[in-house]
Parts: sequence; structure tokens; C-alpha cells
Amino acid sequence: MTNDVKESFTSDAPPAPAALAAKVRTLAPSMTRSMQRVAEAVAGDPAGCAALTVTGLAELTGTSEATVVRTARLLGYPGYRDLRLALAGLAAQQQSGRAPAVTADIAVDDPIADVVAKLAYDEQQTLADTAAGLDTVQLGAAVAALATARRVDIYGVGASGLVAQDLGQKLLRIGLVAHAHSDPHLAVTNAVQLRSGDVAVAITHSGSTGDVIEPLRVAFDHGATTVAITGRPDGPVTQYADHVLTTSTARESELRPAAMSSRTSQLLVVDCLFTCVTQRTYETAAPALAASYEALAHRHAPRTR
Repeated sequence: MTNDVKESFTSDAPPAPAALAAKVRTLAPSMTRSMQRVAEAVAGDPAGCAALTVTGLAELTGTSEATVVRTARLLGYPGYRDLRLALAGLAAQQQSGRAPAVTADIAVDDPIADVVAKLAYDEQQTLADTAAGLDTVQLGAAVAALATARRVDIYGVGASGLVAQDLGQKLLRIGLVAHAHSDPHLAVTNAVQLRSGDVAVAITHSGSTGDVIEPLRVAFDHGATTVAITGRPDGPVTQYADHVLTTSTARESELRPAAMSSRTSQLLVVDCLFTCVTQRTYETAAPALAASYEALAHRHAPRTR
């Protein structure tokens, strides 16, 4: 994938200065080696790099001015000037003796009310970014495939495995044959049984989780329609995906990594899939939902002595 294409994945709003190091860690796998050198330099010495012109930073890192500008854009800044301003701000924060950050925006001495407010705002922004970047054409194609699927297999491990279970349970409640797999061996052995008319969904924030990519590849090779829900539309998982649904990647930090921040955007995509599939299959989905509610109703009723 070209650098120009990669740049289109960045957020419209530049990241906060304190989020720069986390941003570098998140995006480094998708960078070229020369861009990685630039990114590592600005994250490692923000004060020193803030004092450099674009030419100076290019010389320091043994790259070109164009590479420096592309790296700034990939990190979420409109240009190198904006990156320098962020570096200067980060350097000032480091020298001011402020309480260390627990996440990009939360310090260890923040009161609980502030933590709640900041996390709520972050969740809202994550959802807004995901909604804005979600390709509705790809979503519609995935919905169409799921609505008519003979069988649906869903792959995810770790935090993404929890999201996979959520999607599987939702689809089961509207009458679809759906199974979530977090065990990589079972995932592959089940993927072997898929064929045309079946759907396989892979959920991986990084786009490079081998235990998720392998069963998706097997499903793809056996003719199933494949869907990837990922924060890395340039990641290896997309090689085997007929349809790619992209989640937000912009707001991660050392304490609040992909395992937390990605789940919010993944669940939004799952809810979009479920709701749209329910719309398309309403005549069968509505009775199936009603039956599942009725079957579980006695478990929610107050017990009598």
C-alpha cells in the first residue's frame, strides 16, 4: 500500500501532544522503515526535534523532507509545522513537573469525576470517528451476505474475542446459525467446513493477529464470503477479506491500549451489522427474538417463596 493511501487513514483532528508516543507505537507496524526512524526520533526527543526544521529532522534521521512530512501526516498532523507545535507542547509538559499521565489525557492525581468525564468524552469521540469512517457500501455488502448465510463463523481472540461472542449471540437470537471461535485450532477446523453461501467474520484491531488471520484465510480459500472488522485497513487480514469494516484507531495510550479502546468501536460495528441484518430478515428475525425473550423470561422474574 502506498504512503498516500496510508495517509488517508489518519484522523481529521491532530492527536494531543501527550498522545504522540502512543500514536507512534500504534502506527509503527504500518510505517516504512524510514518513517519509523522519524517517528521514533520525535517520540524519543520531542524537545530536540521541536527545534529542528523539516530539513534538520530529515538529516538527523537519515531520511528525506518528503518522508518527514508524510510521517507527520500519518501521525495525524496536517503538516510538519503542526507536528513541531505538538512536540514543543509535549516538551513543555515534560519540563513543567506536572503529574505523570495515566493515559493521554488523565493524570494520576485527577479526581474521579474528571476521570469519568474524560473517559466518557473519549468513548464518544471513538464512536464518532468510527461512524464517520465506516464505509456503508462495505457494510451493506456484509449485511447482505450475513442475512442469507447458511452458517456464520466469527473469529477473535483476547478483547476481540469478547466482541466476537457478542456478535455470535446476537445473530443466534434472530435465528441465524452463528458460532464465535476464540480457540485458534477450533477456528481452523471449523473454517475448513465452510463453503460458498457461508460467511466468516474476523475481528482484529491490529489486523495482524495470526490466530484470526489463519481461519479467515482457510474460509476464504473454501469459498466463504469473508469480512474483516479491523483498525488497520492495510493490515494482513484484509488480504483474505471480501469486505473490510474499519474501526477507529486514534485514541490509544499506554494504560488504555487497543484491548480497551478498540472494543468500543468494534461493538458499534457489531451493532450496525446486527441491526441492519435484523431489518433485512425482519419476518423471521422478529419471531426468533420474541421466542428467545419468552424462553428466558422466567429467569428474570422475581422468585416466590
